Amino acid sequence: MRGIIKILLLSAVAAGIALWVAELPGRVVAEVAGYTVETSTPVALVALTIVLVVGVLVLRGIGWLLRLPGMGGRWRAERRRIGGEVAVTRTLVAIAAGAGNDARREAHKARRLLGDSAQTLLLAAEAARLAARDDEAEVVFRALANRPDAALLGYRGLFRLAVGREDWAEAASLATQAERAHPGADWLRPERSRLAVRAGNWLGALELTPRGPASAALAVAAARAETDPRKAAALRKKAWKLDPALTPAALDYAQGLRDAGKERTAQSVIRHAWTVAPHPDLATFALAPVTGPLDRAQAAQRLAGANPEHPESRLLLARTALEAGLVGEARHQADAALGAGLHQRRLFLLQAEIAEAEGHDPAAGRAALRQAAEADPNSAWRCESCHAAFPAWYAACPACSAAGSLRWKAG
Repeated sequence: MRGIIKILLLSAVAAGIALWVAELPGRVVAEVAGYTVETSTPVALVALTIVLVVGVLVLRGIGWLLRLPGMGGRWRAERRRIGGEVAVTRTLVAIAAGAGNDARREAHKARRLLGDSAQTLLLAAEAARLAARDDEAEVVFRALANRPDAALLGYRGLFRLAVGREDWAEAASLATQAERAHPGADWLRPERSRLAVRAGNWLGALELTPRGPASAALAVAAARAETDPRKAAALRKKAWKLDPALTPAALDYAQGLRDAGKERTAQSVIRHAWTVAPHPDLATFALAPVTGPLDRAQAAQRLAGANPEHPESRLLLARTALEAGLVGEARHQADAALGAGLHQRRLFLLQAEIAEAEGHDPAAGRAALRQAAEADPNSAWRCESCHAAFPAWYAACPACSAAGSLRWKAG
């Protein structure tokens, strides 16, 4: 309804203007190139209007012709942009699907259509890496590393390639360059720490590792590698304070105290370690200065008193009692260890020795040996990351290189 009203109003206005122009009085005379044109005012106005409209149309036509090359360029650029975006999407899909060759083909197309932007270079590098074309990926990652706005992307890609080929020196250098390009990147610190561990740079790894189980193990390794006695002593003490339950930390710290003539303090460290995590090596250290069998048995009782119900305490008391000829006490402690839930091979072998020392029941000794053959494995240093077992302790697992992952436990 409103549309109809508008049309009627416009028609009325146009009719009014036309009527007004038609009733204008007067005449118009014009001389052009010797010719004289004379007409009425309404006709002259209509003619002038027509000339102006034609002039505007001609000017617009000329402008359109002048803009035509630019319009063609913009049209072609738009088509390239659309085609490039399609190629980018197809590259992402191919990477997600694990189709390396398809990803490379679409990535090259995206670079051709969109140019070498940070996005297209990254896609091309990842596609080449997926297709196992590491040489091609390295070239593209280096191009990224040379761009101030995308240097971190390039260095991280180069770092991953170096790690993949186990070039640890190059990986460490790239990690340092990445740190300079983007200080404080979250992924860099743990990666640099792992590289330091692989390179045996224990102090560097310790500085890069947050406080926790790994830092205590790294401090032990750093102390053992340190040539400055004062720095080594400080690292040993730091390792023990970081994790008093870590046997190597307690042993190294106590050994340093013993070497400095502080035997009482060293024994105190060992007793504290026995309280939180008994270990046979702690007993070996504590009893080392004692020579007589009975004296060793008494020293074992003092150490075991820090954690009397633990199976390791029972085993220690049984062993030292047997060595001192206290066979009945040895039998009592071994049985107590068995009652505490220890079913390891070493316990049954000890029971076989006790039965032999008793001498009145050979069958008991044979039964203990049979049980030893079927018993649980003895405790060992086991990696909490890859579960590999080792007879000795390492700051980093020899199998998977995880720092601070070895713990003394049963199999």
